[in-house]
Formats: sequence, C-alpha cells, structure tokens
Amino acid sequence: MTIAENSWLVTPIARHIWETKYRWQETGKPPEGDIEETWQRVARTVAAVEPAEQQHWEAHFLGILRGFRFLPGGRILAGAGTDRRVTLFNCFVMGLIEDDMESIFEALKEGALTMQAGGGVGYDFSTLRPVGSVARSTGRIASGPVSFMHIWDAMCTTVLSTGARRGAMIASLRCDHPDIETFIDAKREPGRLRHFNLSVQVTDAFMEAVEADRDWPLVFPDTSLKQAGNEETVLYRWPGFAEPVPCQVLTRRPARKLWERIMRAAYDTAEPGVLFTDRINEFNNLAYRESVTTTNPCGEIPLPPYGACNLGSINLVRFVQNPFTATARLDLDAIQDSVGIATRLLDNVIDCSDFPLEKQAKQARGSRRIGLGITGLADALIMLGLHYGQAAARHEAARVMQTVCHAAYRTSIELARDKGSFPLFTREAYSESSFVRSLPEDIRAGIREHGIRNSHLTAIAPTGTISLLANNVSSGIEPVFDFRVSRKVLNREGNYERFNLEDYALRVWGEQGNDKMDLPPEFVDARSIPPNAHLEMQAVLQPHVDSAISKTINVPDDCTFHEFQDLYRMAWNHGLKGCTTFRSNPVTGEILSPETAQEQPDTERDAHCCNIEREGE
Repeated sequence: MTIAENSWLVTPIARHIWETKYRWQETGKPPEGDIEETWQRVARTVAAVEPAEQQHWEAHFLGILRGFRFLPGGRILAGAGTDRRVTLFNCFVMGLIEDDMESIFEALKEGALTMQAGGGVGYDFSTLRPVGSVARSTGRIASGPVSFMHIWDAMCTTVLSTGARRGAMIASLRCDHPDIETFIDAKREPGRLRHFNLSVQVTDAFMEAVEADRDWPLVFPDTSLKQAGNEETVLYRWPGFAEPVPCQVLTRRPARKLWERIMRAAYDTAEPGVLFTDRINEFNNLAYRESVTTTNPCGEIPLPPYGACNLGSINLVRFVQNPFTATARLDLDAIQDSVGIATRLLDNVIDCSDFPLEKQAKQARGSRRIGLGITGLADALIMLGLHYGQAAARHEAARVMQTVCHAAYRTSIELARDKGSFPLFTREAYSESSFVRSLPEDIRAGIREHGIRNSHLTAIAPTGTISLLANNVSSGIEPVFDFRVSRKVLNREGNYERFNLEDYALRVWGEQGNDKMDLPPEFVDARSIPPNAHLEMQAVLQPHVDSAISKTINVPDDCTFHEFQDLYRMAWNHGLKGCTTFRSNPVTGEILSPETAQEQPDTERDAHCCNIEREGE
C-alpha cells in the first residue's frame, strides 16, 4: 500500500509526520509501507516482554493503536522494534549538578548522551553558586547558573543540529536563589537560550510573602561560600543536602516586586513559567522517599534526579458517538477498556526500552512511572456540542479524566498481582500519600492487599506532534488554536516546510454535510476563551492526575498587563502544580498563524520554546 492509498493518514501533515519521524526503514530492506506496519512493529515489540499469551496481547495492543485510539509517546513509535539504540522514554530529569567544574561538565555530558538517544531533559540549576560569589574551598569567583545554561544550549544545538526533531530542555531555579532576577529576564533577548524552557520553583512561603507584601531573602548554602563576617543565616532545605542546611542571606527583595518581575517577563517573553514545588511534593506518591524540584521539558512529569517517564494519550475524538447530534456522547466504557490495555502497554515499555544512563534505568525500573493522559479534548467537546469555556465542558472533561485515572490504577493493581509491585513500593507509606488517599476505597483497598505495579500512572502531555499524526486533532487538553492555521514543520533535512491545517472537528463537521462557514458557538478558538477559563479547565482535571498537566494559557495579543498579572497567582489558588502562558509578541513570535496570515520568513526568529519540534511528541 502506498502512502497515498493509506486510509488512516488522511491529511498531508499526518503523512509528513509519519514519513519524517516514525516510519522505520531497516538497512537493506524496504521501509514500512504504511502506518499499519508501524503499529504492528510497536505492538509486537511491547508484547514480546509478556511472560505468556504474547499473541493475545499483541492483538490487544494493535487494537488500541489502530486508528489512533491510543497515541503512545513519539519515542515509542519511532524506536520500538528498530535496531536503533534509542530510549523509548520521552523525558528525563537529570542528576544533581554539583558546584564544581568537573561535576558541571559531567552533567553536561550526561545530558548530551540522553538527548542524543532521543530524550528531553530537565535540570535544576539551583545548586550552582550565584554570580560573583567566592567559593569557600578554592576562592574562585562564580559566574552563576545562567552563564552555564548557555553551555547547555550550545551543546543542544550541536547534538541536534540536523533532522526533524529539536532538543528539548527545561531549566528551573529556586525563587530564593540570589540569581533569580537574572534567570527571570534571561529570555528578553530574542534567540537567547532558545533550546530551554524556563520555570521558577515557587514555594508556598514565597506566595505567602507576596500576599503579605514582605521582603524575601535570597540565599545560598553557607557551606559553599567564603565567609565575609557577620553573615545572616537561615536554615533551609536545599537540593543536595539530606537535612536543612544553614544558608547565607545575601540580599533581600520585596516579594511583590520579584513576583511582578516574573509576571512582566512572562507577559513580554512567555517565560518563565512557574512550578509550585511544595504542592508537587505534597501530592507526590513517592514523597516518602524522594524530593522533586523540577520537571521534564513540558512540565507534565515532576521527577527526582535521573527520573524518567514514558507517555501516552487516549485520543478522545475516537470515542465520540453520534457527533454533532442531540445524542452525541463519549463511550466511557470503551475508554475504560482502552485505558486498561494502554496501561499494560506503557508498563511493558519500561522493560523493552534502552536507557542512555544506568542511573536512569535504575530509577525507571524502580518506580515504573508511566504518564497516561488524554488528547483531542477540545475537538471531542465540540463534537459533543459543548463550549470549552463553560461549566458543562469542564464537568465532562473531569468525568473523562476520572475514568482514565481510576481505570489505570485498577489495572496497575491487577498487574501487581500478576507481575509484582514496583521495587520501591512501601505499602503503608504509599497508601498514606495524599493523592492515593483521594482515590475510591476499592482502589485503596486493592493497593493495601495486592500492591501496585506503577508508582504514578497519569499525566497530561502537550501531544502536539502525535496529534498532528492523528490527522490534526486538538492537542492535549488545549483549546483549538484556530480552525484553519498555517504551520511550519521541520523536514528530514532540518529545514521548515509550511502546511495549511484544518482542525479535525471542522473536517468532520464538513464531512457530515454542514456548512464550514456557518459554525455553532461551540467552535471556539483558544484566543476567544478568557484566560481564567483555561485555568479552570486545568484545575478540574488536576485532582485526577497524579503527576502534572502541560497546559499553556494562550493570552490574546491585546491583553493588558493589568489583565495578565494575576494569572500565576490564580493558578496557585486553583491548586495547580505549575503554569505557563503564551502571548505572541515581537520577542516570542509564533509558530502557528491563521491560514490567511501574511507569510513570514522562516528564519526571522525562533518561536516559543514549546513548539512541536521541542515538546514531548
């Protein structure tokens, strides 16, 4: 079957994505003839680790892959069953960066090896001394964490200088690090640190200081700094130390001024985002044995040092029955069944994946984290006749995500009965974790009796690339950006090609004989939805997600700073684990533009860091 005859890849962008990213050609043999062969390769590979009934599970895995009912992470589609020495995991958090030159460049090497194998990486740069400080042991003057981030950025450019995928990295820094202001403003110059997403690690104490209009101390561990006499110290927890450690107070800033600086930078450059680290750790199922300070590049997987996670998404549009009719509904029973199979598939990926570093393999096999989520939410809501920004849509979305969460946990309990719990499982401590205590009693009882196969099970990823592969369904839980857009996508040579895209729901609407120029009100785009409605959608889903949610609050270009400035504070009040925003402007540019927009040179600027070549795929 030729690509032109392939009944599943019905859009040019879908064919392009499959050709450039996921179609496998073994040396000396013909390439995969169609995406059906790609699905068969993946299903056969992940079923091969089953101790019994491999053909049975291969058929079940193929059944949810076929037709894009389940979209595994891009690394799984690209690498499973090939002879490439690549990881099937999309994302990693790298190890602690010790504050000495040898350790810094060892961390750089580990990052290069991980990215070369196909993984995105996250770093906490808080362990590096602030600029201008003098080291206690050597007397050397530090250049600061932001200066070293430029070395990582150059490495990423070199390792991934060609091809259809760009390297993804996230850098985070504590809100009390003395270089936090430099970090906040690091992307004000267009093109600077273009391979990095930036996020500030925001604590509850800082938010309370903002609310109370108090001064905020900027500190660093006293053990690392040369004493100048009469230093004020405070006892803080700091990465790299098992217990709270004395930290020198190097300066103070009004908390509200620092917060406004974060918001001004986010308004002007779409960076930094925020990670609410106290909340991340409070609801971490493994809080009894690990402390988390940063995430994977798109923010949906908070991870400990050398942590990793493999991702997959249930494609909701494939479960809408009778779309655009009065009897339209989501088949929750079918979703539940697919979640059970997808959970097993992702668990098997852990056993058939290579890892760039042995420390990553140890972490992944010790916790067996997976990140199962949803995509196509906005299109599914439109097909159900629901407006993304209204309460009925949020109710339906929460109902679906609850179904996904509970089905995944019940499946993981059954897997534990058959294959054993994850090695780092401690029954009592795990059962008492905050998220687990929120689950239904039958799930909690099952964990107490049988254990559980995976420490974490749910996450909502951006899914930009695999959603394009699925014929341009809406990405993750994002609203539809626009129903007709022009998009730049990399080809195999590393050059951009531009595609005119039509949204999946709009195409289905037209195929049913409806007028594409006469759309009902549920056909709403991202920039027509108030920012608070974006936050409210994320907030109703978070209680059913044990990891986190990648969600970008798309803000209209003409939104004033006064209207914008409270968005991150609202996210904190809503109980979210993090937040990012995007408002196109001369610094950020945009990779998506309305189909009718004037063509812009592809080289004029690098677009926002979370474009489809950089995200978790």
